[in-house]
Amino acid sequence: MQCVFCKTGQTVEDKTLITLQRGAAIIIIKEVPAEVCSNCGEAYLSARTNQKVLNLAEDAVEKGAELEIIRYPDTYKELV
Repeated sequence: MQCVFCKTGQTVEDKTLITLQRGAAIIIIKEVPAEVCSNCGEAYLSARTNQKVLNLAEDAVEKGAELEIIRYPDTYKELV
């Protein structure tokens, strides 16, 4: 698909890094499957991947993490 941000790049299946912050907690999730723009690098997540990322972040916050670095689980790899 054409990137909606830069309007010139096309997206390709790849992986990206997601950084989320809630209050003082910073959650970094690596190797998240996404469609990534070949021009600007903007990443697009599927609805299922997005929900899993939010669940992983919520779990980290609930256990009291201030800084958590998580690798996206291989068992949740999805086609975007």
